[in-house]
Amino acid sequence: MSDTPSFPILMQRRQSAAALLAMVLVWQIASSIAADRLFPGPVQVVSVLLSEAVGGELLYHLGISLARVVASLAVAVVIGTALGYAAGRSRRADVWMRPWIVVLLNMPALITVILIYIWLGLAEMALVLAVALNKIPNVVVTIREGAGQLDKDLGEMAELYRFSRAAMLRHVVLPQLAPFFLVTLRSGLAITWKIVLLAELLGRSNGVGFQLQVYFQNFDVTHILAYAISFGVVMLAIEYGLLVPLERRLFAWRR
Repeated sequence: MSDTPSFPILMQRRQSAAALLAMVLVWQIASSIAADRLFPGPVQVVSVLLSEAVGGELLYHLGISLARVVASLAVAVVIGTALGYAAGRSRRADVWMRPWIVVLLNMPALITVILIYIWLGLAEMALVLAVALNKIPNVVVTIREGAGQLDKDLGEMAELYRFSRAAMLRHVVLPQLAPFFLVTLRSGLAITWKIVLLAELLGRSNGVGFQLQVYFQNFDVTHILAYAISFGVVMLAIEYGLLVPLERRLFAWRR
């Protein structure tokens, strides 16, 4: 019986690998048809990627960008979760926060980054704050939806059995918010690293965004694709190495 759950997981991994292989094949075919230095093939790009990784240049800038992504996302998730939960559980808080959230949701990331850089200077804290401000509204909206759908019967039962606040949070609130929290993490990673690259391109002297700016000025498409792929590989590793196992563990009770 212990082998049964692993079979669909194995099939999913095979399908994911097949999808990635198909992407590479399409890329190779398109590159062969184009036959242009502005559209290099996967072999050429991977060769440059490995060369940059061995030399340490790629790992250095990639590590800096990832640290900024983690810091910005952590700030956004902590603040956004608290505000979202308050908005979902309190009508008054929701009404008060809604205009702020709507404005920030529709504020272009470019404008936020530029303004924060002007106000605080081209500092590390400014980058983290600018990126977090762009992500916080999305977190608030997602968590607000989850908090607004909490089962009232479970809450009343917990109160009847005199659950402590910690027990209420652990056994009643968090299990119901888990799906929304995972959505927040997935969308957060996708959005945050893009804004981090933009912020690095505009005002930092290191990181993947800065490197992309340098290669753009030289029309070096091969290096641009190599750095883009490196970040994609990291995101895939986080998805399948961290988020998928976390999701499986959180929702094991459903099986």
